[in-house]
Amino acid sequence: MSLILIRALNKSKLLNSISDVERYANLKLIGKPKLISSEKADKIAEKILKQKLRTESRISAIINVKAETTKTIMQIKKIHPPAHITVISEEYDDYNHITELYENLAQLDGYYSPKTNNYRKSN
Repeated sequence: MSLILIRALNKSKLLNSISDVERYANLKLIGKPKLISSEKADKIAEKILKQKLRTESRISAIINVKAETTKTIMQIKKIHPPAHITVISEEYDDYNHITELYENLAQLDGYYSPKTNNYRKSN
């Protein structure tokens, strides 16, 4: 399992980025995406990247995917989503803290997996 932090300018770009992770990076989400405050997300990203961010996010989420961290990183490198994506590795000092934080975050409304059939066939 891997955690992915997604920082975006608006909800539409956030939802599209999550969809891109599933559709084009071929990573399966575990559970629903969860909202995190933009301030916390920006601080986490700065600590992981070890540099000042060029832009602040306006909306952010954390998703949990069913893949090892190395595979997750390699798959994310292949896509070009409309938001900033950071994979949070188990090697990161605050990984356990972020995992605990993830459990208590509110779910993101409006996301539906493109990999499920949410329609009924008419007979």
